[in-house]
Amino acid sequence: MSKLTTAAKRMLLGRPFRSDSLGNTLLPKRIALPVFASDALSSVAYAPEEILLMLSVAGVSAYLYAPWVGLAVAFVMAIVVASYRQNVHAYPSGGGDYEVATTNIGPTAGLTVGSALLVDYVLTVAVSISSAAANIGSAIPFVNTHKVLFAVVAIAILTALNLRGVRESGTMFAIPTYAFMFGMFLMLGWGLIQTYVLGEPLRAESAGFGLDAEEEHLYGMAFVFLIARSFSSGCAALTGVEAISNGVPAFRKPKSRNAATTLLLLGVLAITLLMGMLILAQKIGVVYAHDVDHLTGAPEDYHQKTLIAQLAGTVFDGFPIGFFFVTIVTALILVLAANTAFNGFPVLGSILAQDRYLPRQLHTRGDRLAFSNGILFLSGAAIAFVVAFGAEVTKLIQLYIVGVFVSFVLSQTGMLRHWTRHLRTETDPSHRARMKRSRVVNAVGLTATGAVLIIVLVTKFFAGAWIAILLMVVVFVVMKMIRRHYDAVAKELDEYEWDPVLPSRSHAIVLVSKLHLPTRRALVYARAARPDMLEAITVNVDDEDTRALVREWERSEVTVPLKVIESPYREVTKPVLDYVKRVRRDSPRTVVTVFIPEYVVGRWWEQVLHNQSALRLKGRLLFEPGVMVTSVPWQLSSSASAKQPGMINAPGSVRRGYGDQRQGRDQQ
Repeated sequence: MSKLTTAAKRMLLGRPFRSDSLGNTLLPKRIALPVFASDALSSVAYAPEEILLMLSVAGVSAYLYAPWVGLAVAFVMAIVVASYRQNVHAYPSGGGDYEVATTNIGPTAGLTVGSALLVDYVLTVAVSISSAAANIGSAIPFVNTHKVLFAVVAIAILTALNLRGVRESGTMFAIPTYAFMFGMFLMLGWGLIQTYVLGEPLRAESAGFGLDAEEEHLYGMAFVFLIARSFSSGCAALTGVEAISNGVPAFRKPKSRNAATTLLLLGVLAITLLMGMLILAQKIGVVYAHDVDHLTGAPEDYHQKTLIAQLAGTVFDGFPIGFFFVTIVTALILVLAANTAFNGFPVLGSILAQDRYLPRQLHTRGDRLAFSNGILFLSGAAIAFVVAFGAEVTKLIQLYIVGVFVSFVLSQTGMLRHWTRHLRTETDPSHRARMKRSRVVNAVGLTATGAVLIIVLVTKFFAGAWIAILLMVVVFVVMKMIRRHYDAVAKELDEYEWDPVLPSRSHAIVLVSKLHLPTRRALVYARAARPDMLEAITVNVDDEDTRALVREWERSEVTVPLKVIESPYREVTKPVLDYVKRVRRDSPRTVVTVFIPEYVVGRWWEQVLHNQSALRLKGRLLFEPGVMVTSVPWQLSSSASAKQPGMINAPGSVRRGYGDQRQGRDQQ
C-alpha cells in the first residue's frame, strides 16, 4: 500500500487496535441499547404507517381497527421478547437463532435460519434507510425527489462509522437514539395530554380529506384477509428483537443478564411507542393513502407527509422547532437502525464462516476489531436493494419480515427441544421448575410466531415476499456449496497419500528479458540453490532485441547457457509454459523451479507499469504439478518509502520483524 492509501485508510478508520484490546470494545447497557435496539425502536416510524396503509384499502372507516391491530402486534412482540430472554440465558455465545436451531434441530435447520437472517439483515438496512429518506423528504423536498441518492450516501456513511469499530460507533449512535426516544415521548405525551386531559380539538392536516377506497365494501373473509394483511405489515415492528441474541458477546459481563435487561427495555419502549402513535393518529384523524390521487379534498399540490411528520406537525403546531426536531431525530434513528444489521450481519457471517458455510475472510476482524469484510458485503447488498426498488418503503417492506419470522419459528422450536432435553437429566426441583416455566414461554412463542409466519406468507407472498424466499433459497444453496467445497478440500488434503521420495533432479530456469541487475541477481540466487541443471531462457517477441540480448550475453562473464524460445505470435506466457511442460514430460521425476526477476516499487501506478508479464506467468505456472515458482525481488529507489517507520505494509512484514514502529511509539 502507498503512503497516500495508508493515510486515507487511517483518516477513515483510525489507528488499528491490538487483538488483546478486544475486551475494551465491550458495551455497557446504556450503549448496547442504542446499538442493538435501534432497529426495533425505529420500526415505530413505519410499522404504524403500514397498518394504516393496508386498512386504507377499505376506506377511512377501517381505521377504527388500527389500535386493535396494533394491540395484536404488541401482544406478539411481548411474547417474542419474553421468549428471547430465555435464548440469551441459554445460548450466550452469540450464535443466536442459528446456534439454537443447529444444536437442537440440526445443521439444515441452522442453515435455514442463517440464510433467512442474512437476507433479513440486508432488507433491514434497505427499509430503514429508505424510510429515513421518506421522513426527511417530508421536511426537505429535495431529499424526497432524490431518495435513492440520499439512501446510498447514508449507507456509505454508516459503513464508514461501523468500520471504525463497535464501541466507537456505538457511542456515536447513542445520542441520536436517546434523542429520538425523548422526541417521541414528548410528542406523544403532549399530544395525548392535549386531547384527553385538556380537551383541545387537535386535527391533523389530512383530517378533513376523504379517501377514495379501492375496496370500500369488504365483507366476510375479504375483510378478515385485509385485517390479516394489515397485521402482517405491522409485524415489521418485531424486526430487530433477534439482534440482541446474536450480539450477546458484545455486552459487558454478566453478558446474559445485561442482554436480557436490554431486551426487556427494548420491548417496553417499542410497544409503548407503537400503541401511542396509533392511538394519537386515530384521535387527530390522520388519513393516509398509498397514492395522493386517492385522497379527496386535498389541494392540487398536496405532498403527503409521513405519519410521524403529520403527528409532529399537529402536536407542535405553532412551534416549528418541535416539528423539525422530531422529524430529524426520526430520520437519524432510521439511518442508525440499520446499525443493528451492521452489528448482527457481520457476527452471524463470522460464525457461519467459522462453520465453513461462508468464505473464511468473513471470519477475521479488521484493523479496528470489526468484521470489516462482513460490513462491506452487507453495505453493497443493501445499496443494490435500495437502487433496485427506488428506495420505496412500501415496496421493500413486502419482502421484509419473512426471514425474521422463519428464524423466530425455528429458534422457538429449538428452545423447546433444549428444555425438554435438559429436563431429562435435571434432578434439582428448583431448576426443573425454572426450566418448565421457560419451556412454556417458548411454547407460547412458537405458537404465536408460527401463526404470524403463516399469515405473512399468505398475505404477502404475491406482493413481493416470494423474492425474499427465493433469495433465502439461493443463499442456502450457495452456503451448502461452499461447505461442500471446504469439506472436499479438507478430505483431499488429509487423505492424500504423501510420497516421501525426493525428486531425482532439480532443474532451475531463470526467465530473462534483459541482462540487467535484476537478471544477474536471479542467476546468482538460482546458482546458490545448487540445482542439477541451470539454464536461462528468453522469449523472442522482437528479433532485433533478441539478437542484441544474445550478443550481450555472449560478451558477458555469465556462464549460464541462454536458450531462445521462438514466439511467432509475440506471446510470452504460452511459450514459457510449453517449455516447462516439455522439461517435465521428458523427466517426470524432476522438479522444475522457475526464477522470475521482479521489480519492487513504492507507488501504486509503478506497479501497473511493471511486473505484468511476471504476474501472468506465475498465475499459469502455479497450476503445473512439479513446478515451483520463485520471485526474485529487485528494489527500485521508489521502494525506499515503504521502509519508513510505520509505513511497512508489505505482505509478511510483521513476520520479518518490521512492525508498525510508529504505532508502537504512539502506544508507549
